[in-house]
Amino acid sequence: MPDASTAVLTIDLAAIAENYRILSEQVAPATCGAAVKADAYGLGAATVASVLHRAGCDHFFVATLDEALALRPIVPTAQIYVLNGLPAGAAEAVAAENLIPVLGTLEQIEDWRQHCRTARPKPAALMIDTGMSRLGLSEKDTVRLAGDPALLQGIPIVHAMSHLACSDDEANPMNIRQLTLFRALTERFPWPGGAKPTLSMAASSGCFLGTDYHFDLARPGASLYGLEPMIGRPNPMRPVVALEGKILQIRDVDLGMTVGYGATHQFKGRSRLAVIGVGYADGIFRSLGNRGAVFVAGERAPIVGRISMDLMTADIGHLSLSACRVGDPVEIIGPHQSVDDLARDAGTIGYEILTALGSRYLRRYHAAGPRA
Repeated sequence: MPDASTAVLTIDLAAIAENYRILSEQVAPATCGAAVKADAYGLGAATVASVLHRAGCDHFFVATLDEALALRPIVPTAQIYVLNGLPAGAAEAVAAENLIPVLGTLEQIEDWRQHCRTARPKPAALMIDTGMSRLGLSEKDTVRLAGDPALLQGIPIVHAMSHLACSDDEANPMNIRQLTLFRALTERFPWPGGAKPTLSMAASSGCFLGTDYHFDLARPGASLYGLEPMIGRPNPMRPVVALEGKILQIRDVDLGMTVGYGATHQFKGRSRLAVIGVGYADGIFRSLGNRGAVFVAGERAPIVGRISMDLMTADIGHLSLSACRVGDPVEIIGPHQSVDDLARDAGTIGYEILTALGSRYLRRYHAAGPRA
């Protein structure tokens, strides 16, 4: 049972639904799906997927088979794509739950083809690598696959995708190189049965690169959860996450005193400290020590000293004595500081902040409205 000092993580489900609407309009007439991998970027896949499904989403992308199996009861009629591909020996389980494996190697394709031959044919997707050099069929293997129709014989290929490496930077020439290669490779295929699959390249940032990148289906993730999709542009997404810690203690400090492990911050005069009940066990990165900030009574308060497992300390010497008390909330993420702002101070990206948020928070979900 949480006590009064427990930090509170608030997740605005109405904002997620609104962000889905914004993205759907951005990519129309293409269909808008949703990436809910990594527990919907740490926000709770079961709850988030239900909200997105009510908002009209019918295409969900997860990373692993376990994520897909957990999601299936939540959205029993939706299409669920397993981005990490077909695990060895998992074809029967994937088919039984009507999941769509995103096949990224010739070996995975052969495994799925054998399953389709011995059981009822089930749909699959292809991942084509156009420059990320991560998962997916290489250009060489894609050309081989396109030139030998027997390799896909009996597999209903319903979707083919690639993934952009630099889509948050619209001026990066990598974008057009990948787009050109993806088009060239997919146009080589004599698709089984003559049925051309739907195509996709755009994740969150790709949705804002223009219609050439939208194809048939977009699969945003981070932007659904309020993160900035593009470098150097105002964020069009609604904020989703707020995080408040609680002040556990207020301490007076004086010239020469230090705070925290390693004594990395020494005071140059009298001040006051707010000791806040969150730390790196809660996803507050150690790199924020002596460089990040929180907001106390609406005023910026620099983090001083190292972040420890359960605690962080902020200098509140510039605030009046009446401005804050033990038990008061402290804004870590909120109106004054977005997830992306906090990430910049930590030397990382908003994705990592969201997915690192710990399990000790009291989670409060703000309900979404009815489906439009």
